[in-house]
Amino acid sequence: MRILAFFSGPIAAVAGLALLAALPLSLAGNVCAADARSDYRVGERLSPSKSATAPAAVYQETPWDALIPKDWDSQQAFKGLDLRTLKDSDPRAMEALQRLRESWDNAPVEQSLRGQRIRIAGFMVPLEKKGDEVSEFLLVPYFGACIHVPPPPANQIIHVILAKPLKGLQSMDAVWVSGALSITRSDSPWGASGYRMQGELVTPYSKR
Repeated sequence: MRILAFFSGPIAAVAGLALLAALPLSLAGNVCAADARSDYRVGERLSPSKSATAPAAVYQETPWDALIPKDWDSQQAFKGLDLRTLKDSDPRAMEALQRLRESWDNAPVEQSLRGQRIRIAGFMVPLEKKGDEVSEFLLVPYFGACIHVPPPPANQIIHVILAKPLKGLQSMDAVWVSGALSITRSDSPWGASGYRMQGELVTPYSKR
């Protein structure tokens, strides 16, 4: 949960409001509707034990923490600051927030995962959608990332390109995605991703 620690500080409200303020009204309406129909809370992660496993010989089930290099400090921008003493309007808080965003957008990736065929559970943010078919999306580790709250670090976002477009996928749907992982950086309106996956298999995730 070290990545989510940032959102519990006093400048979390500033970040969240800034993101929501940037959304078009039509999209903001969709965000509210998603809240009403979702079984998940903002910041909630998926438990691998809740779904049947894939054949180990084909894909290696991988937790999100494995995508973060062990020597990377996600909170480096806040070193020397006592967030409990800062108000949202404090220039030091805003400066730290800017440093954090730059650090997260350029977060290092785990090089040992290059070319690995993995299976990972997360929430999807559509990038390319034609009608009801989705061909590209971002996969993120917790509900609301990139939509309800600012994007996570680049090493916690996977840009998935599907071999074949899928119908019926909605923003923040919980899914299992399987495919070959590459170290490829991409920028999108929803955040910077440090990984790319050729999505070979997408299946719904069930909480039950």
